[in-house]
Amino acid sequence: MSEENNDVPVAVDEDQAETTEGRSKKEVALENEGEIAADYLEELMDIVDLDGDIDTFTEGGRAHVSIITDSEVLVGRDGEVLEALQELARLAVMTETGHRSRLMLDIAGHRETRRTALQELAADAVTEVKESGEPVRLSPMNPFERKIVHDAVAAAGLISESEGEEPQRRVVVLPKA
Repeated sequence: MSEENNDVPVAVDEDQAETTEGRSKKEVALENEGEIAADYLEELMDIVDLDGDIDTFTEGGRAHVSIITDSEVLVGRDGEVLEALQELARLAVMTETGHRSRLMLDIAGHRETRRTALQELAADAVTEVKESGEPVRLSPMNPFERKIVHDAVAAAGLISESEGEEPQRRVVVLPKA
């Protein structure tokens, strides 16, 4: 008769371990980040007496919070207020959880509109590089914007790199080597 050894340790990736609801611990943690940020932003909106609905979701390994509003006050010039609010929301999450957050915030569809414009800009730069064979330097952008351009350039089969120092860091689209 053979004996079974039920005490054999099994390696488990903590991020992939499932909770009782069938979701991974990482998914639950990201949902929690979104909820913490949403609560913080909702309080802030109440203080400044602004209306808007808040939606949370997870995508691409990040918590996302979207404020649906007609007001551009929370976006600011070139998204400056949005960027500041995103950092405050990330700090609120870090204060609550003790972990750094990669949370993304969108307000009044600003980021989605900007994403579309940047993808068009990248497509134009790719066309120019393919026609001229010369590198194209784009205007300075924040890290979120540069990532969108890098992804679009890579999808078009070219390469890109960032150059310069913040806040003047820019994407350079290069011809194939």
